[in-house]
Amino acid sequence: MNQSLLSFDHVNKFYGPVLGLSDFSLEFTGGVVGLLGRNGAGKTTFIRLASGLCEPDLGTVRVMGEEPRHSTGIRAQIGVCLELDHFYESMTGFNWVKLMAQFSGLGGAEARAASEKMIELVGMSEKRKKRISSYSKGMRQRIKLAAALVHDPAILLLDEPLTGLDPVGRYEMVELIQELGEAGRGVLVSSHVLSEVEMMTDQLFLIHQGRLMAEGSVEQIRDQMDDQPRQVLIHCEQAQELAEELLHQAGIDGIQLGEN
Repeated sequence: MNQSLLSFDHVNKFYGPVLGLSDFSLEFTGGVVGLLGRNGAGKTTFIRLASGLCEPDLGTVRVMGEEPRHSTGIRAQIGVCLELDHFYESMTGFNWVKLMAQFSGLGGAEARAASEKMIELVGMSEKRKKRISSYSKGMRQRIKLAAALVHDPAILLLDEPLTGLDPVGRYEMVELIQELGEAGRGVLVSSHVLSEVEMMTDQLFLIHQGRLMAEGSVEQIRDQMDDQPRQVLIHCEQAQELAEELLHQAGIDGIQLGEN
């Protein structure tokens, strides 16, 4: 059995009266896995908890066996790309990535070498000396990824990494994320678009209203959904006659007639 890189054990997170995550449990052992859910489902809260940016109100979060909120050593094993940009806009891309490397504990020469390497990896070498304020959204996504990788983390948490990229950029980013997973890193990619996740992996955590609803391959999750009963609302003038006909059909568990 693979060792857990990241685990949530009955985690609850509240923002005042607003529910972030509710009784949330999962085990992540590596590779590339999608965290899929609509906007507001709890994906960003998950990433903030997993990276140690906040702590749960109930339950425990562990990265490689330790709580990230209380371990600087473990936080050094995590690379994070949040959806919202947090830059020093007047800095060049290179200087910003180098600063993030230094914040992660790398020395001057080591930070410079690591920054050059990661900026080249994400395809930003030609733009590295330009100010971040001049960057497009796609360029910002790339430079954020370089900063997340610069200290060589074991786990990457990517929040909507394809946002703002053109088709070529999306293809290149997908290939890079897959390569990072194949190289041994654990990569969790959040998105609200299934087709985006499917370009990178067929393994999913499905999150809805702060709860983990399903996990596994896309095919497995679809099979789970097919096993669940569904409600269909039909408006018609002869509701009782239609109900009598439907009762004789296979797959109908019950019918409820509403008021006209």
